[in-house]
Amino acid sequence: MEKQTANKSSKGWRITYNAKFTLTFCLIAVILLNLNVFNGGVVNHYLGLSPSIRFFEFYRLVTYIVCHGSYEHLFSNLLFLIILGPILEEKYGAKRLLWMTIITAVTTGLVNSLLFSTGIIGASGIVFMFIILSSIVNLRNKEIPFTFLLVVLVYLGGEVIHSFKADGVSQFGHIFGGICGAVFGFVGVRK
Repeated sequence: MEKQTANKSSKGWRITYNAKFTLTFCLIAVILLNLNVFNGGVVNHYLGLSPSIRFFEFYRLVTYIVCHGSYEHLFSNLLFLIILGPILEEKYGAKRLLWMTIITAVTTGLVNSLLFSTGIIGASGIVFMFIILSSIVNLRNKEIPFTFLLVVLVYLGGEVIHSFKADGVSQFGHIFGGICGAVFGFVGVRK
């Protein structure tokens, strides 16, 4: 009898879908990029955030974050999302992380539409929100983690410096995503 019980409990390893929001987000981004590549840019044309958004196109304030310009663009974002997403989902939960992502996307998109004459695509702002949020995930009362200050200095400082280059990258989106992450972390969107 003991032998049968031991065999049942030692079946081996199994794969789990551990970070539901993060993995689903990444899967959608991969599917959309492949569709975009095979359809000559149609997906980004209809889901990316254009400079002058019309009232009936408000869905673009969220959909632009799952659109990417190239595999390199997508994979650089996926790397950070897959590393940081599970940690943040464990701390905040998938629903809260989804709402933080939507709020970051919408506010970044609105401010971009109001201040700039360029459209945006990609999850880079969300990645920066994840980076900043993860650096303060263990925030305690009246303590600012030194790692948070280093992340701000390295990433956001670098984005400010890169903002003077004409490279087609929305450093504003990165900076604003980081600001949103800091606000979520310090205001206390806690699980």
